[in-house]
Amino acid sequence: MNNSEIIFLIEESNEGGYEARAIGHSIFTEGEDLEDVKKNVKEAIQCHFDEGDIPSIVRLHFVREELMTV
Repeated sequence: MNNSEIIFLIEESNEGGYEARAIGHSIFTEGEDLEDVKKNVKEAIQCHFDEGDIPSIVRLHFVREELMTV
């Protein structure tokens, strides 16, 4: 059974770089820059799913948190 889509939340890491976690799956990875994290997301998906079950679409949602005072 092919899961047609998987969504990852991408956030800046407190230690630098980026963290990526899948919604609805136990997949987590990180990277030093955006190209690195994209490469690592692909590798993590290939490790997590059997070949016939790899999603055909990967959505990356970039989350940015910003604090401000009023």
